[in-house]
Amino acid sequence: MSTTKSLSAAATAAPPQRLTGRLKVVLAVLLVAQFMLAVDFSILNVALPAIGDDLGFSLADLQWVATAFALCAAGFTLFFGRIGDLIGRKRIFLGSLALLCAASLAGGLAPTPAILVIARVAQGLATAAATPAGLALLTTSFPEGPLRQKALGLNGALMSAGFTAGAVLGGVLTDLLSWRWAFFINVPVALAVLLVAPAVIAESRPAARPRIDLPGALSVTLGLLGVVYGLTRAGEHGWAEPLALTGLLAGAVLLVVFYRVERRAAEPLVPVRVLRKRTVAWGNLLGLLAFVTETSLVYLLTLYMQKTLGFSALAAGLSFGVLGAGTVTGGMLAPKAIARTSTTAVLIGGGLLQAVFTAVLVFLGDTPASMGLLLPATFLGGVGNMLVIVGFMVTATTGLPDHEQGLATGLASMSQQVGITMGTPIMSAIATATAGGAASAGAILHGVTAAVAVNAVLVLLGVLLAAVFLRTRRDRADGTRRDRANRARRDRAHA
Repeated sequence: MSTTKSLSAAATAAPPQRLTGRLKVVLAVLLVAQFMLAVDFSILNVALPAIGDDLGFSLADLQWVATAFALCAAGFTLFFGRIGDLIGRKRIFLGSLALLCAASLAGGLAPTPAILVIARVAQGLATAAATPAGLALLTTSFPEGPLRQKALGLNGALMSAGFTAGAVLGGVLTDLLSWRWAFFINVPVALAVLLVAPAVIAESRPAARPRIDLPGALSVTLGLLGVVYGLTRAGEHGWAEPLALTGLLAGAVLLVVFYRVERRAAEPLVPVRVLRKRTVAWGNLLGLLAFVTETSLVYLLTLYMQKTLGFSALAAGLSFGVLGAGTVTGGMLAPKAIARTSTTAVLIGGGLLQAVFTAVLVFLGDTPASMGLLLPATFLGGVGNMLVIVGFMVTATTGLPDHEQGLATGLASMSQQVGITMGTPIMSAIATATAGGAASAGAILHGVTAAVAVNAVLVLLGVLLAAVFLRTRRDRADGTRRDRANRARRDRAHA
């Protein structure tokens, strides 16, 4: 056993069937923290030109404001998720929020480009530690079943809404106040969580601490850093750029090395038996596709609204409020849909909904009248995407003991953050290639719609994978029963 006495005592008691007052506070604290972390992924995107002008970044160096954060947030997630299993998730969670608070303050006060980039590195490391720790605390605070599904649904909705809200908030703060407030806004939120969380969140600490798998930790962290760096370079300079190819190749080789190390390690960072678990492997792949498609769609539609329709950054950002509303709606619906059907059915149904309303965006035109198509399509596509995300979170964290929830949520967080990082360079490359490098409104529209079509195909690929590899005996039995019931109704109607 690797839980604290308090958690062990809780495990012997009957799990709660509804949200108690204490569980509501725990849920609120963890959701606020996760929302803040999601906002950080996108809040500076709109502010980058203002940061460059104010601090004197060169055009070539400005991308490091985003890249430094993405490298650390994606590269160290799995490592910190496992560390949380070993030394305590609450300790990691609180320590990383304290680091995020300090780094945000330093970033907001930064007088030079170097200090700002260092602050972004610290924010990325804090996010890499806090995200899996927060998810693990969420899954261990709520028993497997409807309560956990509800908690994960709300968490997924707020994280997706946070990514969208970041784009809106970044534009508003930069236009009305200063880009520095995109950093400062984290400080009071982090302090509030740090004041409340110690009193309401129970610790989870192993009774016996195994050794850290240093070769595994180094190979997976460096491998992920290589892949993320290569993807980022490819999105900015093209897929044939030497540094992009070097990063991708080195990252892929190191990830293969990681797998081989884990097969032989006495106390592996990630036990191979967990990686081979069907729900973990396919669930995380579906999560990766879900984040690749929806976050890159935000990029494509931002490009469309600003370059084809001529919207301001603020107007484009505000338009994504409709997508945010769709994701929140999907997060609220997902637990109920899972309870009435199955997780696999929600993954398939949500994917189909997302695919259909992504595909209709290929009919966007070059006049503002197209917003009449874009807004409802992004709302309904957001509902579908969030059904998939919640389904992925439930699938990827189900069936593992509490002492491995940090590992499970670390893998899920890694899929999420690598997916966010991968999506934009892939879709940017497709849009740029289709547009032929031209910057006219018509060429950009042509490039965006081509990338949107590829996006929809990737969503359908996820649907196919879920249908083939995640259907359980229960799903098949339920389907057989439904087919029999439908045939019986038809026979009675004909009679």
